[in-house]
Amino acid sequence: MNPAGLYTLFYKEILRFGKVLLQTLIAPVITALLYLLVFGHVFEGRVQAFAGVSYTAFLIPGLVMMSVIQNAFANSSSSLIQSKVTGNLVFVLLTPLSHLEFFLAFVLAAAVRGVLVGLGVYFAGTLFTPVPVQHLGFILLFAFLSSAVLGATGVIAGIWAEKFDQLAGFQNFIILPLSFLSGVFYSIHSLPAIWQRLSHFNPFFYMIDGFRYGFFGVSDIAPGVSLLVVAVSLAVLSGITLLMLKTGYKLRD
Repeated sequence: MNPAGLYTLFYKEILRFGKVLLQTLIAPVITALLYLLVFGHVFEGRVQAFAGVSYTAFLIPGLVMMSVIQNAFANSSSSLIQSKVTGNLVFVLLTPLSHLEFFLAFVLAAAVRGVLVGLGVYFAGTLFTPVPVQHLGFILLFAFLSSAVLGATGVIAGIWAEKFDQLAGFQNFIILPLSFLSGVFYSIHSLPAIWQRLSHFNPFFYMIDGFRYGFFGVSDIAPGVSLLVVAVSLAVLSGITLLMLKTGYKLRD
C-alpha cells in the first residue's frame, strides 16, 4: 500500500467537487427540497406508509438516500470521464498507485460527497418536520455502504463511457429510473402484487428500505436482508471494478 499516494488522490477528488459546491452540494439539496415541498404538500394527510408516521417524515429518509445514491455515482463517474476526455488521466495512471489504491480513492471520495449531500438534505428536511432516529448504526452503515456501491458503479461507468453522452445515458436510463422506482415516494406494499415482486429486483430498494428502518424502526422487509443485499452488491461491483482497473480496460488505450 502507498498511503501517501492514496491520500493524495483522495484529497484531489475532494478538492475537485469542493471547488464547485454550488453545483455538487447546494444544487442537489435544493432539488431534494423541491421534491419534499411538492410531494409533501400533495400527499400529507392523504397517504400513510407506516402507522404513526406522517408522509413528510416518511419521505425525508427516502430523499436523503436518493441524493446519496445519485451524487456518489455522479462524483466518481464524472471525474473519470472528464479525465479521459481531457487526456489528463494519464498523469494519474503514471503515479505509483496500485489498482486497489486507485479504487479506494475514487470510491471514498464519492462516498464523502454522497454523505455530505445526504446530510444537507436531512437537516434541511427536518426544518419542515422532525424525523426520529431509532437505530443510528443502521443509518450510518447503509449510508456508507450504499454510497460506496454507487461510487464503484460510477467508476465502472466512467471507465466504460468514452463520451459524455454515453455516461449521461447510463445515468438517465439506469441510475435515475432505479432510484425513483425504489420506494422513495411510497411503500411497496401500496403497489399491486406484480410490482411488489419486481421491486425486489431493484438493489436501490434495499438501500432505501434499510436506511429508512434506521429512522422509524419499521420497514417493508427485514433490515438484515437489505443489509445482506447491499453488502453483496458492494462486493460484486468492487470485484468488477478492481478487475477493470487491473487489466487497464479502456484506460490504457
